[in-house]
Amino acid sequence: LMERSIKPGDVIEVGNTFGHVVSLSARYASVLGRDGKEYLIPNENLITNQVINWSYSSPLVRVDAPFGVADASDLREVRALAIEACRRVARVIEDPPPVCHITGFGDSSVNLVLRFWIDDPVRGVTNIKGEVYLALWESFRDNDIELPFPQREVHIHRSKPDAPQPQRVANDDD
Repeated sequence: LMERSIKPGDVIEVGNTFGHVVSLSARYASVLGRDGKEYLIPNENLITNQVINWSYSSPLVRVDAPFGVADASDLREVRALAIEACRRVARVIEDPPPVCHITGFGDSSVNLVLRFWIDDPVRGVTNIKGEVYLALWESFRDNDIELPFPQREVHIHRSKPDAPQPQRVANDDD
């Protein structure tokens, strides 16, 4: 704390607590969470536990928004639409620019991640991620990009007429 690794106004994460530092005292740090609750974190926890300082040297924070599309989608078009939709969200900054990468193939989808930057983490991360997802959904809907849903193929094998038929085994309830 004497090294000023956290200071009032910083956005930090300690365990399950996320918020901005309101004040520092000799015994604890006061952190205001996004839920409006003020958490008093003992200085000992700030020294012995991992502390993520989202704004230590820069207010820039990269946010990842994973998503998937149906495997019949034009993936180059999906990537372009995702980046364009992201750029329309007010809090997303232009530099560094948003990027979209294919990360793998799932059971029912092609998996991608949209990465974008914000410069105001004190205003929250989940809410901006939600705005980006909404912009993605609207863009995909307007451009007929199908979102994935579980799909299963069922093959029915009929037994041959001369093949032995399964026998029912009696149990104690019969």
